[in-house]
Amino acid sequence: MARGPVAGALGAVGSRVLRGRPARLGGDEAGLAWSHTPTEALLVATDDGVDLHVEIDAPKAASRGRRHLAGRTPTVVFVHGFALTMQSWVLQRRAMVEQGMRVVAYDQRGHGRSSLPDLDTCTVDRLGRDLARVIEATCPTGPVVLVGHSMGGMSVMSFAGAHPDVVRDRVLAVALVSTSPGGHEVTEFGLGPLAGRVVGAMGPGVLTRLSRHAGPIGVLRRMGKGVQDLAVARWAFDSPVSAGLVDLVAEMIFATPFDVMAAFLPDIDALDLVPRLGALTGVETLVMNGAGDLITPPSHSVEIVRHVPGAEHVVVEDAGHILMLEHPDLVTEQLVGLVQRAQRAVAEGVPVSSKPRVRRTVQDISKKRRAARSRREAAS
Repeated sequence: MARGPVAGALGAVGSRVLRGRPARLGGDEAGLAWSHTPTEALLVATDDGVDLHVEIDAPKAASRGRRHLAGRTPTVVFVHGFALTMQSWVLQRRAMVEQGMRVVAYDQRGHGRSSLPDLDTCTVDRLGRDLARVIEATCPTGPVVLVGHSMGGMSVMSFAGAHPDVVRDRVLAVALVSTSPGGHEVTEFGLGPLAGRVVGAMGPGVLTRLSRHAGPIGVLRRMGKGVQDLAVARWAFDSPVSAGLVDLVAEMIFATPFDVMAAFLPDIDALDLVPRLGALTGVETLVMNGAGDLITPPSHSVEIVRHVPGAEHVVVEDAGHILMLEHPDLVTEQLVGLVQRAQRAVAEGVPVSSKPRVRRTVQDISKKRRAARSRREAAS
């Protein structure tokens, strides 16, 4: 069978990625389990009839080592990114539960186990309304911490702008990971440079057309295992990761309906959430980026930090777009620190907006040590 332009593009880019691909880690990282059993699972219906798959994790009793998180238990709501699922937050869910916090995670409309929406409702504004519905159904009272990755960060910003009263009264802290408020070229968002170029050359409708024809999809799938893995590893990460982790991310991406991906792209490309950032004034805010993120580099988050007084901007070296899976311990550490700072500010009556803006560059030292150990073991 002759290869079409999409298959040819995949092959060409795949060969380039292969030449630059670092060796994958083995050992403990490769053996990580990605499954998670929630305390409760439910469907939350939106006002336009979409059923959102939602999971709740009850907190574990705080031990002596967790006294710093004592007080009224916050609910941490995790919102995943474009073409991913709640599974992308699995390691942070476990960690926050261990820290004594209640956790809510859900699949965004058209993703994972949530139902398919009408394509004209695939907008960031609608995602913000979905988040409001999830909060109403799962944590109608008490303090809330909102954590959004990529398109999930856009969902959080959209929600904040539409519900400033809820943010003022109930949102203890916000973390915006690998995201953008708009104003950048993000048509390749979540798809990487390869798919971005294909979409740019043929128009956003290419994904919708592909989803309707088994032939081209079959070509992508058959040639895709190796090429898909290479492309995913290239745009998702900026350091060596396990084959299992690449597989996990690839499964999430390629399980997302192509027409849903295509429907979100025009809205994301025209996005401008800057006017909604004012709602985060006074809220402890953490902004995180990978220094090697090809999708939403640190420059995309500068506008967020500029418009949110007291926001902390953390840039992680040797990190790509899916930061929380590439450097899970570091991201968890930053999230726990965020909650600590927020609780301390409330207890001491310190206005968050009076804090100076802070930008830090950090490295995942533990991962560097594991990588060095893995290289030594491979050499021996």
